[in-house]
Amino acid sequence: MSRTEAAVLAFTALYVSVAAVLSVQRSNAEFVLYIGVMVVLGAAVWVLHRRVSLHPLSLWGLSLWGLAHMLGGLWHVSEETGVLYNLRFWTDGLKYDQAVHAYGFALSTWLCWQALRPALAARRPTFGLSVLCALGGMGLGAVNEIVEFVAVLTIPETNVGGYVNTGWDLVSNAVGAGIAATAIWISGRRRS
Repeated sequence: MSRTEAAVLAFTALYVSVAAVLSVQRSNAEFVLYIGVMVVLGAAVWVLHRRVSLHPLSLWGLSLWGLAHMLGGLWHVSEETGVLYNLRFWTDGLKYDQAVHAYGFALSTWLCWQALRPALAARRPTFGLSVLCALGGMGLGAVNEIVEFVAVLTIPETNVGGYVNTGWDLVSNAVGAGIAATAIWISGRRRS
């Protein structure tokens, strides 16, 4: 294990442990579920990393995304706002939750490219491959919404939100994936 891998793993294990303790202390079943999902996803990322050698920045990016999720659901901002996920950056504007979705699924799109690239004869991203990666990132975002739906169906009180929230989450996922796909495609054109 490299020093970077060990540092990412230690940092992630630290904040997940703290979040697990807080979730149990607060009887927050929603976040106990999410911590379980994070452990499973962490194992999946580790397997993927062993196969394709993910970029160190993407490993740190994933860890920070996980931290943003844990803070979003566990950090109480105010009585009016509730948790950080509900915080709006300006009145009737972008919510913290939407920014986390855009960031995370931009990162997921980049991970899709890193996973796909070793299987390609030509290792430069074309427009079509960039679109495919964006669709992969958005598909992973849809899986996230399924996890949130399961939480709503199985846990009496969640902070997931309703249909409008799901719609904004999907739009945020698409924006993040589109930005990342564009960056991937542009980087390939610059190398040509």
